[in-house]
Amino acid sequence: MGGTGDQPGPARFAAVPVLGIAAVLAGVLTALSGRYGFHRDELYFLAAGDHPDWGYVDQPPLTPLVARAATAAFGNGPAGLRVPATLCCAVTVVVVAALAREFGGGRRAQVIAAVTTSTSGYVLGIGHMLSTSTLDLLVWLLVCWLVLRLLRTGDGRWWLAVGAASGIGVQNKYLVVLLIAVVVAALLAVGPRRVLRGGWPVAGAAVALVLALPQLWWQARHGWPQLTVADGIRADDGAENRAMFVPQQILFLSPMFVPVWVAGWLRLWRDPALRWARPTALAYPLLCALVLVAGGRGYYVIPLLIVLMAAGCEPVAAWTRAGRRAVRGWTAGAAVAVTAAVSAVIGLPVLPTGALAVAQAVNPEQGEQVGWPTLVSAVRDGWSLIPADRRDHAVIFAQNYGEAGAIGHYGPGQGLPPVYSGHMSYADWGPPRDSADGPVLLVHQDGDRRIARHFTGCREVARVDNHHDLDNEEQHAAVELCSGTRSAWSALWPSLRHYY
Repeated sequence: MGGTGDQPGPARFAAVPVLGIAAVLAGVLTALSGRYGFHRDELYFLAAGDHPDWGYVDQPPLTPLVARAATAAFGNGPAGLRVPATLCCAVTVVVVAALAREFGGGRRAQVIAAVTTSTSGYVLGIGHMLSTSTLDLLVWLLVCWLVLRLLRTGDGRWWLAVGAASGIGVQNKYLVVLLIAVVVAALLAVGPRRVLRGGWPVAGAAVALVLALPQLWWQARHGWPQLTVADGIRADDGAENRAMFVPQQILFLSPMFVPVWVAGWLRLWRDPALRWARPTALAYPLLCALVLVAGGRGYYVIPLLIVLMAAGCEPVAAWTRAGRRAVRGWTAGAAVAVTAAVSAVIGLPVLPTGALAVAQAVNPEQGEQVGWPTLVSAVRDGWSLIPADRRDHAVIFAQNYGEAGAIGHYGPGQGLPPVYSGHMSYADWGPPRDSADGPVLLVHQDGDRRIARHFTGCREVARVDNHHDLDNEEQHAAVELCSGTRSAWSALWPSLRHYY
């Protein structure tokens, strides 16, 4: 099949240096993977993995299943859970180098792409811990690489691979649908439109639908709860997300890399040799508009920003080769070194936990990895106050999935029973039996009384202290001992369900 134009083949892939950079990154992530502790989302993934299903109210099933497989294969601690995140991050570096190659980048540009990717704060942060964003970034970049292969060669059979990657991506996070939407819109706007004709795009869409169908069926069967979750995020954080939309992109990827992705966008839009790739340039502002309207977070568009950065690596390579090479080389090296140091502080567990306030100002997720065992110890202290003859009727109820996940993970080792919560998919895993009529040990965030109003005779018996004076979401969380519930659990349960 013919291409979209007489495009020269890409340069040889710089396998040895690129794979070497990916291996070094994987080594660093592995060495640091056991520091601090689980993130609240990771604890939730572990719990969801113990309740395998085709979907959950706030996410598709892939990440929880990966979490379950990882802990079964590599151990039940943070280091074992994070092996897939490390591997995804290393592969991401390789894919970005391949993107730079598709954009006509030679060996030096590919190495620059690998280095800039492996030192960006966003990549390091999501590579350190397992999250839906970890897999999502890799899926987006892989889809973009496949689309570029399609555009450069004009071979419609690449639509099958695009569809397969997108369908798998939907089983992890729904945002990949936005990527496909803006790519198709960009193709319609600036071409080459011929790649949208014929049966291959339809076949690719069919492949994506078949792979995504189990999750879509689950969501439809349960009344599309993901939309409720999205509405809650927009209502709670939409204004802040819009205000921080641009700053988040700059800070998360790195201010030092702004000239690189700006050069990449200008190159894709202006360079006649890359006219076939121009839809990539248009897709970025289209995606920004969609996310802004929806009140989404700034990091949703970072995958396309990384694609633009890959396109900008060849101009950077040419700049380092032009006059005063030594000075320009040292300048580029110094910028990368500064970026790597700052990104490590923001995204990796390199600081003492007592100094995390600095990193939290940019990346609050750092602090959410600290203090879970002490929370469970406070719960254990509260549980010990319940008379032994009442414990068969007693219930531990947590306000959110982080608290519930921590108690579920660490609690059995401290003699605690199963925990219940109405947050997200914990609500689907069932209420306690109605005969469990109290006492109730209630765990909730400091100052948040929304849940407590459903219980009677409550008195505070413990407070959570992470012992690092770290102001994360669970610092000073309250543990209250309540005499019971205001009605039977089965009647009360719908009122206890909440999504945010």
